[in-house]
Amino acid sequence: QRSGALITARLAAEAGREVCAVPGSVLNPRAAGCHRLIRDGAALVERPEEVLELLAPALRQQLPHLQSRLAAPTEQAVSTALPAHWAGDRNYQTLWRALDHDPISMDSLITRCGLTAPEVSSMLLAMELAGIVVCVHGRYCRTP
Repeated sequence: QRSGALITARLAAEAGREVCAVPGSVLNPRAAGCHRLIRDGAALVERPEEVLELLAPALRQQLPHLQSRLAAPTEQAVSTALPAHWAGDRNYQTLWRALDHDPISMDSLITRCGLTAPEVSSMLLAMELAGIVVCVHGRYCRTP
């Protein structure tokens, strides 16, 4: 009855958001929080379709705004190029292609590139020092 989910549901209700709850067995003490939400005005739902039915009016109201935002051009990411002094090195090119904007582990890079661990490690360090690669929680990616 004192879970983070209930706190989130209370804050959502205070913000005017629709709150739904799936009822549980009256014999299950872990369902007491959901039952209290329903007593306090949360919509009782049993299937995902019921959630969609509840949200449909608000979604229809937001549809023109969402369509205009989707039609608007998006910002294009600035393409980070491999510096010229590495562009001619096949190993650096292979590593650069293996890197993405999503962090990837050193082991995965080694597997993708077919290079040795010391080669990949030293190349990543040089790329980090050049500011084109960052290490995020032990995983590497191109600098955003």
